[in-house]
Amino acid sequence: METLRTAVVVGNPKPASRTLDAARLLVERLTGTGPNVEFDLVKFGAALLDWDDETVKSAVATVAASDLVVVASPTFKATYSGLLKLFLDRFAGQTGMRGVIAIPLMLGAGERHALAVEAYLKPLLAELGATCPTPGLFLNDKTYADGPELDQFTQIWRPVVHALLEQRK
Repeated sequence: METLRTAVVVGNPKPASRTLDAARLLVERLTGTGPNVEFDLVKFGAALLDWDDETVKSAVATVAASDLVVVASPTFKATYSGLLKLFLDRFAGQTGMRGVIAIPLMLGAGERHALAVEAYLKPLLAELGATCPTPGLFLNDKTYADGPELDQFTQIWRPVVHALLEQRK
């Protein structure tokens, strides 16, 4: 059996953030195990601005070769972070994430930000060629781990994600 390649990409300017924790939880609940790789983009620092940086190039290649990627950001100014945008700009338009199943995830302080994941992050991932088979998931940044939303989302969408992953084999 082929090993499932999972990744999380997190565009929070705080290292080891709640956004990273929520992305890990989502992968675990969807697959039964944690992600194979994590890219906490703040750790790349100024390298995200250097188009020749080999570490960033390697991260992009790893994400592009993944089966399932959770792409996560806090909500900033009603959209995803600039840090995440810098990383996603590295992918060639409409082909860079072709074949990757991507789940967009955003955290925010209140429901007034809930549409940002559907309005901005999910369309960006689709533009890069990713398959986004679920609605984007918005979680409150204070209750993401304990609230019912994460469990409800995974209960509904786990079978869909698994079916798509099975087709990849």
